[in-house]
Amino acid sequence: NLDGNPMMNLASFVTTYMEPEAEALMATAMRKNFIDIDEYSQTAELQNRCVNMLAHLFHAPASEGVGTSTIGSSEAIMLAGLAMKWRWGDWEKGRGGGGGPPHNVGGGNVQGWADT
Repeated sequence: NLDGNPMMNLASFVTTYMEPEAEALMATAMRKNFIDIDEYSQTAELQNRCVNMLAHLFHAPASEGVGTSTIGSSEAIMLAGLAMKWRWGDWEKGRGGGGGPPHNVGGGNVQGWADT
């Protein structure tokens, strides 16, 4: 019987198996609202450390890494799309403008918010 066996889930690209240590870590944080940085100030520090690690990974100059955390992939992709749009706008202004809006092309597996 394949029903309910996460190790046999070949129907999607989403994994349902997780190591017991990861499950225990998630259980300790389940009741925290990580968006409320006033209540959980250490989450802001954790976010800043992650942003700095990623900035270092991509060879950004020291202390010039900028970023934020998101709860879901849709938020992350929307923020990335906005960053792309702003960067494109700066590039377009630098070359004299007039090229119209940027074109964003995605496959059939694009996030649901991009369908509209």
